[in-house]
Amino acid sequence: PTGVLGVALGTILLPSLSRHAAQADDGEFSHLLDWGIRLSLLLALPASVGLAVLSEPLIATLFMYGKFNAHDVAMTQQALIAYAIGLVGLILVKVLAPGFYARQNVKTPVRIAMITLGCTQVMNLVFIIPLKHAGLSLAIGLGACLNAGLLLYQLRKHGIYQPQAEWGRFARRLLLAVLVMAEVLLALNWGSPFDWAHQPALTRTLWLTAMVVMGVIVYFGMLYAQGFRLADFRRKEH
Repeated sequence: PTGVLGVALGTILLPSLSRHAAQADDGEFSHLLDWGIRLSLLLALPASVGLAVLSEPLIATLFMYGKFNAHDVAMTQQALIAYAIGLVGLILVKVLAPGFYARQNVKTPVRIAMITLGCTQVMNLVFIIPLKHAGLSLAIGLGACLNAGLLLYQLRKHGIYQPQAEWGRFARRLLLAVLVMAEVLLALNWGSPFDWAHQPALTRTLWLTAMVVMGVIVYFGMLYAQGFRLADFRRKEH
């Protein structure tokens, strides 16, 4: 998700943001950033929850062959869940940082990255004792969220980004869709008729695919039922 969504959005946004910055069109600059943040949350949040909820079947299907046993699945699952916590932050960084680059401001994101690096190292030391290897993943994820939060704070502080209307309504509908999707995936995972460790690769793949497809249908179905339409997220520049 970080490469497919975060990097792609950052690559799309930077030229347009640079053009609006050169034209001193602050309104459209802010509108474009808002579009990128909303689209990131719309796709990154369910991806994060899906990775955490389906961590066991995902790892078992992809890696549990040969000497990679059930214990290895459980240990890798812990790291994946911890890493999933920071997925939204990792993707938002790719969207927020171009807001500075487009205005020829490299110092601010670099300074924030250095602060984030220091905080991540401290969290590594704090988390590695109680959580072991999962603590390292959690530190990286929380560091990414800190990075994104500081970038957003600086964008707001300097008046570069102003949130558009109806953010509260957007957040409520998004969270409801994610919660319903998570409940469905948990029910499918816990109610699966077999032990992932003792099934052939084809059975694992088919069941995992079915759960992913069901999660996608439920999530976007809930969004549609609440009034979300694809046209609402097409990039419109004035």
